[in-house]
This record gives sequence, C-alpha cells and structure tokens, in this order.
Amino acid sequence: MALEKTVKESTIKEYRVHPSDTGSPEVQVALLTQRINALTEHLKANKHDEASRRGLLKMVGQRRRHLAYLSRTDATRYKEIVAKLDLRK
Repeated sequence: MALEKTVKESTIKEYRVHPSDTGSPEVQVALLTQRINALTEHLKANKHDEASRRGLLKMVGQRRRHLAYLSRTDATRYKEIVAKLDLRK
C-alpha cells in the first residue's frame, strides 16, 4: 500500500519545515496518516486481511510515537500538525 510518488511529493512539500526537509516529525506524521487512511479503506473491503491489519496497527503506533515526541519537544508544532491533519477530535 505505497503512496503514489506525486501524492507523496505534494505531502512533503505541504508539511515540510524547510526546503530540503523530508524527515521531520510533521512530514512523517502526514505520510503515515495518508497510508493509514488508505489502508483503512482497503480493510473495509477486505475484512479478513490480517497481515494488512497488523501493518496498520504498526503504522498507528509509529504515528503515535512521532506525535508523542513532537508534543514533548515542541507543543506548538504538535498542536499545528494535529489541527492540520484533524487527528484529535
């Protein structure tokens, strides 16, 4: 369930902190969120796909750890990314 190259590039451009940024927590959280959303749609159609479900849970945990790091180090950046991605309701 990899993202298309153009989608990934546009996401990186939207969430990057500086022009050559590809690995900041904001970018990683945004990319993980896109992959999680795509995989969630896949699992709605394929309820018995346990391998993909396990991958989804791993991605959710990874995103949670990135968000925890961001909230611990810079609360304003954390609030911005959560609001931008509409994660906490």
